[in-house]
Amino acid sequence: MIKNAIKVFSRIHPAKMILIGYLSHVLVGWLVLLLPICQNLGVSLLDNFFIAMSALSTTGLTTVDVGKEYSMIGQIVILLLIQAGGIGYMTFNTFIVLATTRKLSLFRQMITSTAFSLPRNFVISEFIFHVIIFTFVCELIGAAVLSYLFMNNGIENFIWYGIFHSISAFCTAGFSLFPDSLMGFQDNLGINLVFSTLSILGAIGFISWLDFYKKITGKKEYLTFTTKVILFVTFWFLILGSFLFLLTENVFSEGSIYHKVITAFFQVMTASTTVGFNTLDIGGLSVATIILLIFLMVFGASPSGTGGGLKSTTFVALVGLVKSTLKGQNHVSFWKREIPDKRLQLATAIFSYYILVMTISVFFLVIVESKPLLPLVFEAASALGTVGLSMGITSSLTEVGKILIALLMFMGKMGILTFGIALASKMKEES
Repeated sequence: MIKNAIKVFSRIHPAKMILIGYLSHVLVGWLVLLLPICQNLGVSLLDNFFIAMSALSTTGLTTVDVGKEYSMIGQIVILLLIQAGGIGYMTFNTFIVLATTRKLSLFRQMITSTAFSLPRNFVISEFIFHVIIFTFVCELIGAAVLSYLFMNNGIENFIWYGIFHSISAFCTAGFSLFPDSLMGFQDNLGINLVFSTLSILGAIGFISWLDFYKKITGKKEYLTFTTKVILFVTFWFLILGSFLFLLTENVFSEGSIYHKVITAFFQVMTASTTVGFNTLDIGGLSVATIILLIFLMVFGASPSGTGGGLKSTTFVALVGLVKSTLKGQNHVSFWKREIPDKRLQLATAIFSYYILVMTISVFFLVIVESKPLLPLVFEAASALGTVGLSMGITSSLTEVGKILIALLMFMGKMGILTFGIALASKMKEES
């Protein structure tokens, strides 16, 4: 019977298995959150589902005050969902298999490669071990530093708050136990830097950090082209984004330079890494700033990391394609390196599918919600990019609106193209 079950599962497309895996984890998390022991106050059926989906997808959009509505046990459940979503539920499963058997089946390797968008011939066992070690070292150090900073700021239960927010930051989840996210720490340089560092470490991607590790330990002489591109795009998204934020925002015209820079950088960082914390009221920003944040949320973080969005490598491929088209060239290159046609086709397909899904979702949100267009577009972009920023409309969405946003979060977590492949794929024929 077990052999037959394994045989059936082995015929399922890896993308479909990822979909089934994430759905099952969401359902389990939802059912556990429904238990009275997980709640301080009565949270509705739909709101519990929304929170479970937001946690596993590491989005951070919330319809209730997590720190107030959920008990310590409920918060632990949410944190476990964040951790599973941040580095992928397959990472834990694969790590356990590796630790006990020291080998992986071909089917499990295919699923893991699909989940992380790993290159061909990538050593999965080595990758998984490095992901686990890197993740928990970063989160442990982050928890210790944040606990100390929270203690100095008079936060009760500072150790738990340090642990929760460290994992939430590294996994780019944006969940906070504070009712106003991080608005109370807007001018706190230490807390801003720790959250920014953890979020960037998670968003840059595990492949890049493994590349760095091999470079430092002398296992390879140069960083890969992909790692260099990721670092280049991440750097300029943060620098140019911060400059444009300062240029377009008039809210802080009377503030100090220190206040302006730290606020602008943090908000650009939180959008581009898709972590979703905020130190100011997003609903009070100018239209130009909102458009800037939407752009950053759409393209998001980097491949194989904890962040969402279209990914920085897709952005580079699209820029290269536009540049070569304008110049009338037959090939696409970046830094004198030719980008393969297959990679360009993939980037174009992902971008087209992304825009199509965004357009359709906003269309239906406009129908079911009596709210202005811009906040709805922002909410949809935030959900699909698994960001978690909001102009303050999440809790007031209709039931249909919450379901639509939850679906977008799920699609964003899986990856827009992986989700489409999972729906379109068929069972493999037996040989």
